[in-house]
Amino acid sequence: MNINNLSTPSFLLDLNKLEKNINDFQKMANDNNCSLWPMLKTHKSTEITRMQIEAGAEGILAGTIDEAFLVVEKSNVKKVMLAYPVLGKENINRVLELKELAEVYISLDGIEGAKEISTALGDNEINYLLILDSGLHRFGVSSDKIADLAKEISQYKNLKFKGICTHTGQVYGVPDATHLPAVIEEEIKTTTDAVRNLENAGFKCEVVATGTTPTFSEAIKSPVINVTRPGNYVFFDVIQVALGIVKEEECSLTVMATIVSKPYDDLFILDCGSKCLGLDKGAHGSSLINGFGMVKGHSELSVIGLSEEVAKVKIEGNTTLKVGDKVQIIPNHSCSAANMTSFLIGHRDGEVERVIEIDIRGNSQRPKIG
Repeated sequence: MNINNLSTPSFLLDLNKLEKNINDFQKMANDNNCSLWPMLKTHKSTEITRMQIEAGAEGILAGTIDEAFLVVEKSNVKKVMLAYPVLGKENINRVLELKELAEVYISLDGIEGAKEISTALGDNEINYLLILDSGLHRFGVSSDKIADLAKEISQYKNLKFKGICTHTGQVYGVPDATHLPAVIEEEIKTTTDAVRNLENAGFKCEVVATGTTPTFSEAIKSPVINVTRPGNYVFFDVIQVALGIVKEEECSLTVMATIVSKPYDDLFILDCGSKCLGLDKGAHGSSLINGFGMVKGHSELSVIGLSEEVAKVKIEGNTTLKVGDKVQIIPNHSCSAANMTSFLIGHRDGEVERVIEIDIRGNSQRPKIG
């Protein structure tokens, strides 16, 4: 079946581009002696995870405990890092259960969390990474204070220090691509400083993990960084195009929609809205993004507004499109868009090949009520 015979809206995944993206990033990591642990939240798919592992990824970075459990249970993943601190008795108990299934690394950025986890562990042990703040100012501690925190946590003998991790998410808020080198420099410098300070205090960093898709290719050249954890690279999106990381034709995920109305000479209405594309203009806000997606191959069109099920598309100049035609839209933020569907339609050169389930999307543990 050709994709043009599908009903709309449909979430399309170009398999040739997906495979190339996975293999290209894996090769870059390999060439720089860097271990790749992809961020799962981008696709939340068992099948795509398997593709990444088969290409050479060593483990997976998970954003939630649910993701971590499901990816271990459904795929051949044996190593998992949890991106954010986990607290609360129920959550910690689930991490202990996960530890029986895979090699687990938790992330910490404070003594309070360390104490609670250590108490819950009892005679059990777990690996942990200290979160370094490399400029995002979300989680983490600064490079000049990270050794002091490691010393404090060392009183808890069942917490095994393995290294550091950081995420330079501030890259998604830069005003233009010329600011990328400064973010990369900050990523490398703060990581290098943190490792030096920890080593001077007697802490050996087996894992030095960073990672965002925009900074990936340059950050992995650092001799200090040995683990990279990008996520968006499997799909790419308008944000990555705006930053100059990729070209439009390298984006593998699109939403196909039908032009269902032309109420004005300069306006189309499409049958996809915020429940497909999202209202996202970047995880940390990006002034580079105009509108709510890019209509593939049609620079004369701009997605200027979304309601839940329809999109308003402004026509600027001449267009050959008409009511009834189908178009593909590259989402601003592919991670958010992929989370809107339960499956992607995988195709090659426009011919449908298979359905890829988004099967790590929902909550995996239903509460017992009553």
